[in-house]
Amino acid sequence: MSIPPVNSLRRYQQVAAAIEQAVAEGKYQWGQRLASERDLAEEFGVSRPTIRRAVIALETRGLLEARQGAGVYVRQNGAAGPAQDLDIGAFDHAEARCLFEGEAAALAATQITDEELAYLETLVVTMSNDGTTKEQSELADRQFHITIARVTRNRAIVRIVESTWDLRYKSRLCMQMLDRVWEVRRTTLKDEHRAIVESLGTRDPKEARAAMQTHLSGLIENLLVTAELDAMEQTRTRLATKREEIKQRATSTKR
Repeated sequence: MSIPPVNSLRRYQQVAAAIEQAVAEGKYQWGQRLASERDLAEEFGVSRPTIRRAVIALETRGLLEARQGAGVYVRQNGAAGPAQDLDIGAFDHAEARCLFEGEAAALAATQITDEELAYLETLVVTMSNDGTTKEQSELADRQFHITIARVTRNRAIVRIVESTWDLRYKSRLCMQMLDRVWEVRRTTLKDEHRAIVESLGTRDPKEARAAMQTHLSGLIENLLVTAELDAMEQTRTRLATKREEIKQRATSTKR
């Protein structure tokens, strides 16, 4: 399959559009299983996180259905409905992460090995490397946090953290806010993530919890700043419009 050359769309949206077109053209029948995530990534020439986003988007629209342990299938109706943004804001998302991942880090501190600490360090380097793209950095960031969840040796915790991370892709507004905040926070992510690794290395649950919560509280603070700037910009726009209206009325009365 080829990706429609629509530059205004994000990569995962282009992949989603291509899959939807393939279903519409009958290349995939209802009830049919899609190729694996790895195979789709190779076919489209994109990363696996991009494929994951596209699948989540089409799940939300009702075209695809992910079956645990069995893959992704075309739903029986065979047609996607209008896009549905779940009512999950960036603040709610960040708060949930702070709650869940803080406790996951605390438990991980009691279980982590030297090899796992070393692996987390490599992910921090990948995230902060000057040559790393935004997508690569996001993938390393996701892997960093999910690795900590896996260190707990609790599958339920892993699933919760994975689901919470992927939840962002189901809300367009949440994604937009997080993308804007990423531009502001990328310079501090290296230090924050390294602090988490160091806290895990102490094997002290309290330190690990505090480091993770400090990291995610920083995200919440940046979201607040971004929201404040948005509100100020909207106010300036309204005032500029009002000023122009008053100017036009004053001009018309002088004629």
